[in-house]
Amino acid sequence: MAISPIPHWFEGSEYTHKVAACIMKYGPISRITLAQILGLSQGAVSRITSDLIYAGVIEETPMAAGHGGKLPKDFLRKSAQKSIQKENTERRGRPQTGLRIIANARTFVGMKINTTHITAVTVNALGQIVTGCHDLPLDDDSPESVVDVIKQLTMDCADEAIMAGLPSPCAVGVSLGGHIVDDSMVTFAPFLHWSKPVEFSALIQEATGLPTGIYNDIDSLVVDACMFGSGVGLNSFAVVTIGIGVGYSLTVNGEPIDNPDKSYGLVGHILVDPDGPRCISGHKGCATCLTDNSIATEYSEMIGHPATFDEFAAAARASKTQATNLVNRTCFRLGTLIATIANLAMPDKIMIAGESSFIAKLGIDDLRNGINMYRHSQATPVDFEIAEHDWSLWSKAAAAQAIRQYVG
Repeated sequence: MAISPIPHWFEGSEYTHKVAACIMKYGPISRITLAQILGLSQGAVSRITSDLIYAGVIEETPMAAGHGGKLPKDFLRKSAQKSIQKENTERRGRPQTGLRIIANARTFVGMKINTTHITAVTVNALGQIVTGCHDLPLDDDSPESVVDVIKQLTMDCADEAIMAGLPSPCAVGVSLGGHIVDDSMVTFAPFLHWSKPVEFSALIQEATGLPTGIYNDIDSLVVDACMFGSGVGLNSFAVVTIGIGVGYSLTVNGEPIDNPDKSYGLVGHILVDPDGPRCISGHKGCATCLTDNSIATEYSEMIGHPATFDEFAAAARASKTQATNLVNRTCFRLGTLIATIANLAMPDKIMIAGESSFIAKLGIDDLRNGINMYRHSQATPVDFEIAEHDWSLWSKAAAAQAIRQYVG
């Protein structure tokens, strides 16, 4: 098993790290509930949490009954309910004590590398953004030039955090579209035009002096959601992104499915419309028709002259007829893809994200029609959400990956 480039926050047993991670996801949480979730004795939990309090990782906080954090989806089984009922009965009339991560005990820099720029934010130990979003252009995509921009952004974020009275960042998380090995080496990054493997983590750590993890950007989104967002407590959670490319990632029990082929855009070649346009590989009607370039080409053919994706987007927001027709067709295709993922992977929830996710909101009815067309009428309705696009949230997601490894 490869060693993570991100060190652990504290020393301790496997269970010590599991307790801290559980508190991070579900806090504020009582010791009794914590023990029940992890299958540990209350004595063991008390000893571990005492060590974590002493180490400055967690703290106690008053917690009114029923006002704790989220809990795992299947936690409230009979045995757990009895435990919670007992806890509430024993503590009736006096406030419960919950445990939570000390939010500002540590800070982390998260970055998202795009084709033309890099964005960066500083987040605290609970994945909350605590600085503004810093953005610098990427005029040269050579590894050395990219590292120079990352170094400057790290300094900018660190300076702002320190000025705000927060601790200097202890680690950096960087996400990009591509294939990464051991959270350190980039082997495939089509948008950066890198033709050979790059030991990216080591280059950044040498430049910044901070341990650095490198992560796939879509994996980062799904990890962030399962640690700090709408995926907390779910058995499985998926993200589908549309924009320059089409992406997909799936978690089970908060952990991304690990497969060496997952970062090659395979979801982009799933059939979503037999009458759709051909992709560059010659596939007719595959999910690549959801990409910006394909949509721009299709829109150009509809209006009879060349048009950019931005021009399509402006026309769609202005409800112009031809653009609206393409929005509805695109959303039906997207719904077909969502239904396919729901039918095969069966996630509890699916997030639609990416720089072009606004299209899903414009054609929400056709999105639902596409899902329903390929979903059994008696099957559970697909639970999905459409995320607002914001590069700072992609940067925050990269930091969430570093936090996940830091807590262990």
